This record gives sequence, structure tokens and C-alpha cells, in this order.
Amino acid sequence: MIDLLFISGSELFTFESLLSFVILVVLEVVLGIDNVIFVSIILNRLPKNLQKKARRTWMVTGILSRCLLLAALSWLLAQKGKYIIPESWFGKGFDLASIVMLVGGLFLIYKSVKEIHHKLEGEDPSQSQASQKKLTFGQAIIQILIIDAVFSFDSVITAGGTAKHLEIMVAAVVVAMIVMFTFSPKIASFIEKHPTLKMLALSFLVMIGVSLIVEGWNSDIHTNSI
Repeated sequence: MIDLLFISGSELFTFESLLSFVILVVLEVVLGIDNVIFVSIILNRLPKNLQKKARRTWMVTGILSRCLLLAALSWLLAQKGKYIIPESWFGKGFDLASIVMLVGGLFLIYKSVKEIHHKLEGEDPSQSQASQKKLTFGQAIIQILIIDAVFSFDSVITAGGTAKHLEIMVAAVVVAMIVMFTFSPKIASFIEKHPTLKMLALSFLVMIGVSLIVEGWNSDIHTNSI
């Protein structure tokens, strides 16, 4: 289990602390790319006047959820191998992390396939952009929160394995979220202007969803091998 340590002022600017901070920011941004792609696609389904508000909500809730998960990291890691669904049900047990990955993977596949269907068959070329079906603000935020929770879990586990001090983890996660927030409008605009890239992005998200399901289903193998 990882013991979270609070860092003193004299240790904050040591080379080791700064190096772990920089590495963690880079890792969090890289891991957050698929999150940004999903959020960008959802935001493009919102009316233009609500997109900035939804993006800000995503940034705030993303930072809060990751910070709360970081604070509970020791507890989360202690749940490894503590099966919520017993082995007698499916011949294998499922702990909290595996259930989150399974549900998140299924949701990601469902949303991505639905977006692909909407792009290929659901759009009428004769319809104007304004008349096409848009998401409500509430629907968009709920979808973003669900999938963000899944990616937050992966992000927090990575943070726990990279840095030893809670302050460094929180600072790195906040900086990474700000970076993703800053570039998400450009990514959203780029994806929307290039339908082929949007299809590739959705296919990538389907692959991520399948990967989450496989990892969640085989989580007991990883637990037993530790």
C-alpha cells in the first residue's frame, strides 16, 4: 500500500520533488488525451452558448474528483482484492476498481458506437446545423461526469505510483487539468472540422472501452499475481 506523506516547505523545491512533479504532469496529460477527446465530442453536441459553461464545469468537477480520490488513495488501494461481487457469481471476484472499469468501459463503448451511428446514419444532409438534435446542458454534464470518473480512477492510481507526497500529486493533477482545459476547445474544433478524424477518435474510444472491460474482467489475475 502507498503511504501518502505530507511534505515540508524545505522539501517542496528539492530536485526529486520537482522531477516527480514534472513527470506526473506529463503522464496525467498523456493519460487525459482520451478523456479530452470524449469531452470534446460531447461538447460539440451542445449549443454554442453552453459549450464554455460546460467546459468550465468539466474542469472544476475534474479537479475536485481527482483531488478527492487522491485524498482517499490509500483506502482505494486497500480495496484491491476485496470483492464486492463474490467469486461464486461469475467464477471470479470483482472489487471496486474492476467494477468501475467494467461499467466505464461499457458506457464508453455505448456512447462511442452511438456517436458513430449518429454520424453515419443519424444525420440528414438536408438538415441545417442548427436544426440537428442537440444535447441539453444537464445530459452533457452527466455523461462527462460518468466517464471522467473512470478516467480519474486511472489517473489517480498513476499519480500514487509516481509521487510520494500528496501535495505534489494534487498540484500535478491541477496543472494537468488546466492544460487539458486550455487545449480542449482547439481539439474540439479540430475534430468537428475533420469528420474522418472524428471517426478515428471514436474508434479509438471504442478500443479504450474494450481495454477497460478486459482489464476489469481480468483484475483478479493482476491481484493474485501481486
